[in-house]
Amino acid sequence: MKATTTLKEKMMNVLKTISAVLLAIGVTACVNQEAYYRSDQYRKPALPPQYDVAPQVIYNIDNNRFISLENYDQCYGDTYYNNLKENIHTKLGRGGIEYYRGRLIIDDPSGTNVVIPSARPGPCGNRGCDSSLIYSTDGGRTFKGKVYMNGQTPSVDSENYSILVAKDGFYVVKTLEYAKGKFDNDVTKYPLYPGIDFDDRKPYPPGVHDEYLSNKPLPPLRTPSGQDRFTCDASIRPSNLPKTK
Repeated sequence: MKATTTLKEKMMNVLKTISAVLLAIGVTACVNQEAYYRSDQYRKPALPPQYDVAPQVIYNIDNNRFISLENYDQCYGDTYYNNLKENIHTKLGRGGIEYYRGRLIIDDPSGTNVVIPSARPGPCGNRGCDSSLIYSTDGGRTFKGKVYMNGQTPSVDSENYSILVAKDGFYVVKTLEYAKGKFDNDVTKYPLYPGIDFDDRKPYPPGVHDEYLSNKPLPPLRTPSGQDRFTCDASIRPSNLPKTK
């Protein structure tokens, strides 16, 4: 006489069936995923080319601190913040900073605060697109970002901006007629202190706040080197440019 299957045995059989199905699905998924990565449909992000050009100093703060452009062609490349005295060589990004056309003054005697603006190349849509600046409160070892502008032609629009860095914060100044020294009262001072993060939405410490300045004189800030704009020699070309078909 055939023995009656117990409830426990039935459950064990069900679990074995489910395990077999899951295993088959998992193997199939792995095979499909591996095949996908080998196929022409998958494209890994292209690495930046390695150009044989000497670094350019596009912004000089003083004898030790400067922003360099490296691995570039026609002034498009990798930007770095450098402090020779502190042995700092921090990569800032590739493309963007060198497209900023406005003024930049860094005048923090302690060297703690560093702010570097950027501008997106090319036109944007009707709604415009954001451009950011990066800021450091540890002497350029680490940077965080903050949007400072929205425009349809960011690189061109950045000509109307001045970023002024002091020992206790930085000013974002928008002027409609920079050449004539006229401002449209759009001046904001943002605080800088160790650990500040404009994106974490945490409140500032007591007594610290943004300042919206209207018809108030700005402090007489000056970069130690006297430089107040990025410069770059676009005639420098690498000799190992990729060959075109």
